Amino acid sequence: MKNFLRLKLLVFFLIGSLGVLSSAYAASSLTVPERLVYDISWTGIKAGTAIQEVTLRDGDLHIVSTVHSAGWLSPIFPVDDRTESVVARGNGSEAIGMPKTYYEKINEGSFHTLKEAHFDAVNLKVHSKDHLKKTEKTDSITAKTFDSLSCIYFVRTSELEIGKSLFVEIYDFKRLWNTEVQVLRREEIKTSVGKFKTIVVKPLLKSEGLFARTGEVTVWLTDDERRIPVKMTTKVKLGKITATLVGGSYWPEQK
Repeated sequence: MKNFLRLKLLVFFLIGSLGVLSSAYAASSLTVPERLVYDISWTGIKAGTAIQEVTLRDGDLHIVSTVHSAGWLSPIFPVDDRTESVVARGNGSEAIGMPKTYYEKINEGSFHTLKEAHFDAVNLKVHSKDHLKKTEKTDSITAKTFDSLSCIYFVRTSELEIGKSLFVEIYDFKRLWNTEVQVLRREEIKTSVGKFKTIVVKPLLKSEGLFARTGEVTVWLTDDERRIPVKMTTKVKLGKITATLVGGSYWPEQK
């Protein structure tokens, strides 16, 4: 079950990964507000729901991601996760700036975390706190550092080309991780909400805090300017976990 419980992080990349229209897409702007709803299943059985919402408040992007276990699973292994990121708007050609704050509250069975991080873009420092362990520290970062949520919007607004990779630095409360996102191929898939022309993307995730308990991840994104994630799969020891888009406030006009 723990592999399923870390799926919220897979959904972060699912939502933020980038589609490609021709051989490459130019950097794009974000469409805000946005709300995406995903069913999470394990070997074909619904195990939970993930929702990601983005709004604009006081000039900053507010990203909120929640994951909840399904009714049958909650008595056995309840999941109630909420993660938030506040991100500055970009300047010039950049659609997104550095994160300002990151908040993580995880409740998964007997596993609990309550952490926050504050990013200093001027001095290139991040100050993080672990409220349950009552510890805090300051780490050095780069001008292209993102948290687990804001990194997806950096990828989403960057230019990608099939056969090439994009690299993004992610801070996970322990250290910086240079994460590679590969853009593999085009593929048409059929889901419960329709048929989609997609681009297949694979993030290579090495962070101890990001996907440490999951296997290889594959995502399918609509092959148009909207770059909407449709499906994600990851193999685990006992079967396969799938996240599928089932609703939200931002849908393609044609499937």
